[in-house]
Amino acid sequence: MTKVIKVLGTGCPKCKSMIGVVKDVVSENNLDATIEKVEDIMEIMKFNVMTTPALVIDDVITIKGRVPSKDEVLALIN
Repeated sequence: MTKVIKVLGTGCPKCKSMIGVVKDVVSENNLDATIEKVEDIMEIMKFNVMTTPALVIDDVITIKGRVPSKDEVLALIN
């Protein structure tokens, strides 16, 4: 089943770093996942997230306010 991964962030450097890490993990591990970048502040507010970047996997908030390591992202996706 395809995982739905969302990176919530308004485009700050940390948000860009997170999307890069997530894309690398998905491609390096040949994972079945779609990655969405959510930049709309109203959309981000729906997740009740105050600190970005945030990582949402299958509608569950897994990380807020920091950029994770590749290993951490891989563990969360699997």
